[in-house]
Amino acid sequence: MANTLWYNIAIFLLISSFLADNAVVVLDAFHHVPNKIKNQPYRTGYHFQPPKNWMNDWTGPMVYKGIYHLFYQWNPNGAVMEVNDTVWGHATSTDLINWITHSPAIKPSRPSDINGCWSGSVTILPDGKPVILYTGNDRYNRQVQNLAKPKNLTDPYLRHWTKSPENPLVTPNAVNHINSTAFRDPTTAWIGRDGQWRITTGSQEGRRGLAILHTSRDFVRWKKSPKPLHYHDGTGMWECPDFFPVARSDSHGVDTTTFREKMIKHVLKVSLSDTYFDYYTIGTYDQVRDVYVPDNGFVQDKTAPRYDYGKFYASKTFYDSVNQRRILWGWVNESSPEKDNANKGWAGLQAIPRKVWLGESGKRLVQWPVKEIERLRTTQVKWGNKVLKGGGTVMEVHGVTASQADVEVFFKVSGLDLEKADVIEPGWTDPQMICSLKNASSGLGPFGLMVMASKNLEEYTSVYFRIFKVREDSKEHVVVMCSDQSRSSLEKGNDKTTYGAFVDISPYQTLSLRTLIDNSIVENFGGKGKACITSRVYPKLAVGERTHLFAFNKGSQNVDVLSLSAWSMKSSL
Repeated sequence: MANTLWYNIAIFLLISSFLADNAVVVLDAFHHVPNKIKNQPYRTGYHFQPPKNWMNDWTGPMVYKGIYHLFYQWNPNGAVMEVNDTVWGHATSTDLINWITHSPAIKPSRPSDINGCWSGSVTILPDGKPVILYTGNDRYNRQVQNLAKPKNLTDPYLRHWTKSPENPLVTPNAVNHINSTAFRDPTTAWIGRDGQWRITTGSQEGRRGLAILHTSRDFVRWKKSPKPLHYHDGTGMWECPDFFPVARSDSHGVDTTTFREKMIKHVLKVSLSDTYFDYYTIGTYDQVRDVYVPDNGFVQDKTAPRYDYGKFYASKTFYDSVNQRRILWGWVNESSPEKDNANKGWAGLQAIPRKVWLGESGKRLVQWPVKEIERLRTTQVKWGNKVLKGGGTVMEVHGVTASQADVEVFFKVSGLDLEKADVIEPGWTDPQMICSLKNASSGLGPFGLMVMASKNLEEYTSVYFRIFKVREDSKEHVVVMCSDQSRSSLEKGNDKTTYGAFVDISPYQTLSLRTLIDNSIVENFGGKGKACITSRVYPKLAVGERTHLFAFNKGSQNVDVLSLSAWSMKSSL
């Protein structure tokens, strides 16, 4: 039955692609097959990856006529990054889980992009038509901004795009004082009170990072504003900026052109090329002066909060008008040497799409995997009211496919035990440093999960909490979440960085941890999404059916597991 179904789908796609203008579309329905190839244990089962080769930044996510579109930077010629060969890869989905891969949407072909079609964004115009603004590396190796429109709006998959004859729309030069080698990644556009469109583009002047602002009445002729949207000295190049509103009162998303000032805040995210991390601030967009002002306590530098404290970069959000939510996507690179990537034939993947909204405190964003991912859950294992005794307890979670799973666990520490927490050292202000302390244990923690683990724990990645008191006589506590990769693989040469993040939650409440495990990626959501850490791991022993899952407690005090649910996860297409 299944074979007949796939055969029919294949025949249909062959005929469809033959009739299309560019009959070079690969058998889209079969692009999930590389996940099944033997000797490819690190291909993911339910995270999006192109069938082969290198991918990086997300460039223009959107929803159009009920179809989700994912565009991404892709090298069609190999598994390493080649900026001059970069095209816009393209995939579509009806559910954010199962993806059909199409031919590239944009490829180098004009003087304005002949050396690479780089990152950009999609804007949905008031008439419902989507347009792409993207950075082209032109024949002079200048970074210029270009426009592309769908060739056929009746095609819900928007498989073919036409470049504007006006390209490039914006060119850096001495007159507009724009750095020609640091001017890229235009954002989704928005309309100001004067009825004009606005975009912001990442740039750099010396060591000053800035988000350049341009305005336009027709989306073709753009004028540089006298002031940038925002800037900060000493931060270097601002890549992949993202600027969007968030509701103050609930978790619903709002469209980019929303300016109910008492009901929204604005978020400016930048990717700092100095650190290779994404940072965001929350603040106010002054429509009169056309500038963004971060709230007190926020600085647009590496002290700002991060979406994710692990491997997560060049992120992009879009407003999902179908479900009234804002969705965040992030690129997750490999942690293996370049030669290994070349041998595998692929590199890079997409983090699970996350719903993102403003937390109750108004000081941090909260993220959670989109609800659609739960459709892949199959066999469930459930614990209730277990105790992880202090002193090194390790308990295996049996009955789940540990290499491809969704795990949610709720921990509780008694008030009396919280009084026995160690006092945090005055200099311990960096959570990654705290998590990197080898063989460290305290009164409360580490406790959590060992994932991607071998049977005898020669290999494992530990995801855990540690709890500290602020002072000996204080009832205030600090909660740290860690993802320790130091024992993740017996293979040498892999990046085994240990990551850490502070979790803005009281330990008197329940501590929650959700972990998505998918062969070589581990995504962690602590405190119901108040802190996130993503890791890439490549074990030699803990592969496929030889992968195990454990709960553990290495602290001196007991920790209650109020509940633990673990689901085996089906592979998506």
